[in-house]
Amino acid sequence: MSFDATLDMAGRTATIRLAGSLDTATAPMFREVIEQASTGPLELLVLNMENLSYMSSAGLRCLLFARQKMGEDTRVMVLGANPEVSRTIRLTGFDQSITMSRHVAD
Repeated sequence: MSFDATLDMAGRTATIRLAGSLDTATAPMFREVIEQASTGPLELLVLNMENLSYMSSAGLRCLLFARQKMGEDTRVMVLGANPEVSRTIRLTGFDQSITMSRHVAD
């Protein structure tokens, strides 16, 4: 399956919309978008995973990279992750350093 990561900036909020399968082959693309998002001062990084069907350990490493890259002053929020992706995040304990919400508001 393919993968896409798009970045939208609005003030001090960056939203990255993820779609498809986030794995070893596609993780570099996600990291590149994280780098782009980190260029300005942010209060909130939103990772919209509503259309993300799968995330491997490489995707988890990207989440850790995003958390570290944004710094302590930036809140990281995961929105709309399916049950399998949510479970992967929770099993690692990473949900303790981010905010997770199943609901996506348009």
